[in-house]
Amino acid sequence: MAALGWLTPRRRSATARSVLAGEASAEAARKTALAGAGAEAGTEAPPEEPPAEPEFPVAGDDLAAAFFDLDNTVMQGAAIFHFGRGLYKREFFQRRELARFAWQQAWFRLAGVEDPEHMQDARDSALSIVKGHKVSELMAIGEEIYDEYMAERIWPGTRALAQAHLDAGQKVWLVTAAPVETATIIARRLGLTGALGTVAESVDGVYTGRLVGEPLHGPAKAEAVRALAAAEGLDLERCAAYSDSHNDIPMLSLVGHPYAINPDTKLRKHARTNDWRLRDYRTGRKAVKVGVPAAAGVGAIAGGAAAAIALHRRRK
Repeated sequence: MAALGWLTPRRRSATARSVLAGEASAEAARKTALAGAGAEAGTEAPPEEPPAEPEFPVAGDDLAAAFFDLDNTVMQGAAIFHFGRGLYKREFFQRRELARFAWQQAWFRLAGVEDPEHMQDARDSALSIVKGHKVSELMAIGEEIYDEYMAERIWPGTRALAQAHLDAGQKVWLVTAAPVETATIIARRLGLTGALGTVAESVDGVYTGRLVGEPLHGPAKAEAVRALAAAEGLDLERCAAYSDSHNDIPMLSLVGHPYAINPDTKLRKHARTNDWRLRDYRTGRKAVKVGVPAAAGVGAIAGGAAAAIALHRRRK
């Protein structure tokens, strides 16, 4: 049973590595945002529908900002999985690793939660794959992968919420355990300010296969938001944060306007207890009950089974 240890969620508090990961992510996010400040905005047109509550965000409040989780909040599924699919297509790794990514994505969709050990296992796999490659090479490939696998998976409802903050003159940041390079690409394509993400170590523009600190998950996300807010001179009580996962309660609790988006069961309960706002852009009663996008559960099982069958046939 030890091999299945990552299936059991573990609650962790902030550690020195969490703080390091958060500060590194905040620094990387600010540098990227400043470098791209004069660049053209995202290629996607803003949504036509206004947010449901026009009184918030407050227009012109430059001491406020919005922080959005990525996986299953802004985008259906896990960014690291979609990135892995793109790398497999480009022969960065073999079928065995693809099957592993497929299983990880199936678990993510079926469980509807992000287990820290599980998510770190996925990132360890990704780190071993990119080790020795140039950062510039992976950034260029990431642009292609976004068009191939991610663009069509953006939740329109969450996108509208982000646009409302932008229209109010506020900065909007993604905050995700996905690699900061991948997160930055998504943020730029959506016209957002920038992204806080897991920082992979690189030397002379080449990945070493190690992280700076730890994955930007749970308490580390809160540390990243705290560090960025301090650097930007933001008032966290006037800021908003959005997430689907109870693992992000530390981040959501930092701000004055927390939102539970497509929430898992634990976050939904916590949000109701604390009178947080909820939004659910999924369809289907079962999806709402278990925290899975409509038809995703069946699709994940079918997709995983199909992948397993295909691999088995190829080995014959």
